[in-house]
Amino acid sequence: MKKNWDIFCRIVDNFGDIGVCWRLAKQLNAEYGLAVTLWIDDLNVAQKIIPQLDASLDQQMVDKIKLLKWQDKADFTIAADVVIEAFACELPALYISAMAEKKSKWINLEYLSAESWVADFHAKPSPQANGLIRYFYFPGFTDKTGGLIRESGIKQLKPTDDAALLENDQCCLKVSLFCYPNAPIQDLLAALQGNKNKVVVYVPDSSILSKVADYFGRKTIDAGEKITKNNLTVQVLPFLSQADYDQLLSACDLNFVRGEDSWVRAIWAAKPFIWQPYFQEENTHLKKLEAFLASYYANLDAKEAVCQLHAAWAGQHPLVPVWQDYLDQLGLIADYTLQQSQQLAMQEDLAGKLVRFCHQIE
Repeated sequence: MKKNWDIFCRIVDNFGDIGVCWRLAKQLNAEYGLAVTLWIDDLNVAQKIIPQLDASLDQQMVDKIKLLKWQDKADFTIAADVVIEAFACELPALYISAMAEKKSKWINLEYLSAESWVADFHAKPSPQANGLIRYFYFPGFTDKTGGLIRESGIKQLKPTDDAALLENDQCCLKVSLFCYPNAPIQDLLAALQGNKNKVVVYVPDSSILSKVADYFGRKTIDAGEKITKNNLTVQVLPFLSQADYDQLLSACDLNFVRGEDSWVRAIWAAKPFIWQPYFQEENTHLKKLEAFLASYYANLDAKEAVCQLHAAWAGQHPLVPVWQDYLDQLGLIADYTLQQSQQLAMQEDLAGKLVRFCHQIE
């Protein structure tokens, strides 16, 4: 089996791209003994996900992963046995030449989608003029796709309620909020404030803090602050490591997530969640959202409530009128979400499928 793998990551979607690549790199090394090099174009952003990373160094080892700064002056003359081009980031021309000489296996890792066409295009070869074959690899929710990132031993089958980050109050609704700034954040806070019972919203430090501050009539709000208004309390957390964020998701009753990395982690947390896809022109992101909702919640009796709240969160209609309907069926949604998590965990994971696929095409 090919032992040396390179992963190229160009950070476009804030933390989502590097989040996925970092999890994958660590799993490939820890579970399959592969020597993994992760090329990153923006070390300053990556440092938020990888706190041990020194953004001033062009080369370093973190958690047995070799991290290299992807820059023009880098040495692209030595290619790995397997090269993962994450999310069509476009490999350097010099590196592609080195790949052709080494006859590297070339995997273009695509974004996760539940759209029906994904299975038809998954793992399809694209022969190149230089003799290489570029394979398009699609993560997904069925056995006919590349699967989902899931480390062995992940605690996704039994939701937990214990987390040092959260208040020990069994009577309140615990909500985590991680989203893009274009989400109707203030409408959500208004709906939560009008809740009959106590609601605590945990907001990790991110680009939405100014929107949260606006709701409370504040100019700014910082990590560590707690603000209460009627039955709503907002607790601002520091930017969390992946491990701490995973723990937060597992401990909350409802999670608002975005992009890809936090979306998948919400699935393994086995708690109800509302997903906000990354905005794309021509409403392509809404097609992805609709495909996911149709597939994931196909057998849920409360599907309408779930779809309505997702649509509101995507800006398609007001949020406040549909919030209570969703909340009234939260118990049913929670049971269903746990079942879905358990079913998906029975499928082979992304890293395992990648390793097996690369072995097959040798």
